[in-house]
Amino acid sequence: MTSYDASREGAPRVLVATAVPAERDAVARALPAGPGVDVLAVGVGPVSAAAGTATALARAAATGRPYALVVSAGIGGGFPPDVPVGSLVVADEITVADLGAETPEGFAPVTELGFGTVTHGPPPSLVRDVAAATGAATGTVLTVSTVTGSAERAAALRLRHPRALAEAMEGFGVAEAAALHGLPVLEVRAISNAVGPRDRDAWRIGAALAALTEAFGKLTPVLEGWNDHD
Repeated sequence: MTSYDASREGAPRVLVATAVPAERDAVARALPAGPGVDVLAVGVGPVSAAAGTATALARAAATGRPYALVVSAGIGGGFPPDVPVGSLVVADEITVADLGAETPEGFAPVTELGFGTVTHGPPPSLVRDVAAATGAATGTVLTVSTVTGSAERAAALRLRHPRALAEAMEGFGVAEAAALHGLPVLEVRAISNAVGPRDRDAWRIGAALAALTEAFGKLTPVLEGWNDHD
């Protein structure tokens, strides 16, 4: 975990959860003397993300220094043509796309089976402020356990989730852990590739990580001054 002490007394403590160390370091580069922000690589996929985030939140609460906000951050795939590679997306809905069951009528989310949840909503005022500070697009960010690798699956996801702008693998897990602790959540994604046919030669991971660093340089003052008034 990379940590920075609060720059002012009473600033909200924020946990930023990334999947891998490269994303963690990209965020940390924007925080040379930032507010009370801890940046933690929690692992790839919704299960690791949920477990790692929940553990960090529990430890912070046990030491008497609980977090006030949780941010899922990293790179991800963008749905063309809405979000080009190198752009930024802030989720106004964090939705798990593949938690449910295949039925004769098609995919049924777990909520249609009578239990669970599939969507978490970040605080609208925070989404607006972060988007304004960074120039990010706002929309649904999907969480998947298997990254999309075909045009057919990309089209099916957009048909079920017409507001989806991006997909990644951790947001919903981080949001579930935050909800367990009664905390608000935010998801920020820098786009490294197009959702669809898997073409690694077209990925721009370095550019996306640089965009992530730039974004956190701009949104850190928003996080420092944010209060949960939604």
